[in-house]
Amino acid sequence: MTAELLPVRSAAQGLALLCAVLALAWVVERRRGAGRAKAVLAGGPADGRGGWVWPEAAARWWAVLRGRRAWLCLPAAGVLAVLGASPLPLVAGALAVPLVARRLRAVESGREREARAERVVALCGAVVGELRAGWQPGQALSFAARETGALGVAEAPVLAAARFGGDVPEALRRAARQDGADGLAGMAACWQVAVDGGAGLAAGLERLEAALRDHREQRDRLRAELAGAWATVTVLALLPVAGLALGAALGAEPLRVLLHTPAGLGCLAVGGALEAAGLWWAARIVRGGERA
Repeated sequence: MTAELLPVRSAAQGLALLCAVLALAWVVERRRGAGRAKAVLAGGPADGRGGWVWPEAAARWWAVLRGRRAWLCLPAAGVLAVLGASPLPLVAGALAVPLVARRLRAVESGREREARAERVVALCGAVVGELRAGWQPGQALSFAARETGALGVAEAPVLAAARFGGDVPEALRRAARQDGADGLAGMAACWQVAVDGGAGLAAGLERLEAALRDHREQRDRLRAELAGAWATVTVLALLPVAGLALGAALGAEPLRVLLHTPAGLGCLAVGGALEAAGLWWAARIVRGGERA
């Protein structure tokens, strides 16, 4: 019996080592990105003896792996499949890959949306500064847009309208359709009022910038208040995993019971459904508070 378990244990140890190496590489890459940002902001060199530049082959490998982080579900499922001597974890891991990928895309989209909103606020401040310095509105917008990159894919139409006397407010409204660029609609309104009514563009953009900053601070405060709720959801999600680990430590063999007995399979199906429903409901409540 012991001889039969040796290959299984060896395979499980190999898969566990692979998962540990991938996790370590992810942590190192995050630290490397933070170091790169600090070096750039401090005016330091992007390469040299900073100690965070990887070999080119390793960097390419990590770039490929980072775009497919959802596939890391398969090695983890493989470890459970080997430990439990059942293909069910592999099936569950394969089904989890598209769900995890969708979640990661949503997170990345949210980060891009927030970054674009930050750039819009910076654009308003930059245009105000250039107008105060005596530049014409079109010149100020062109310079500030190139400096901040807030217009994204709509930069060329907006700059063309500003340079050749086109309809700048309409171009800004079209640019505001991008996710996270809602503040450009307010800039378009300020530009329209300044052109039609002769009001000061700098004063309007200054008030718009203040309003956008207040909105961002309010969102940050709400997110800080909801951090406790998200932490509770995370703890509740990890409780079943902790229970399985505790049972394995006590020698109860929970994987064998769950994957090889009718009662265990029934408990696994019902528990998994309840876990998924609970997480969905808790996340829905928290996101409702964020939207409100």
